[in-house]
Amino acid sequence: MAQYAVNNRAQSTGEREVHKEGCIYWPSDRTALGDHSSCTTAVSAARAYYTNVDGCATCSPACHTR
Repeated sequence: MAQYAVNNRAQSTGEREVHKEGCIYWPSDRTALGDHSSCTTAVSAARAYYTNVDGCATCSPACHTR
């Protein structure tokens, strides 16, 4: 299990990225999503806060769709 968070600041393309703790892009302005066994459940949890969500290409490539 790993800690995940969603960036409170949108990307230039409009989505908010979900990051795994330790990512080089770990946002300072973030909402904690708690422990998850995969980025899939973390992205689902982030959708409780934002509708336009994507995984980080660096730390959550399986969930990066854009």
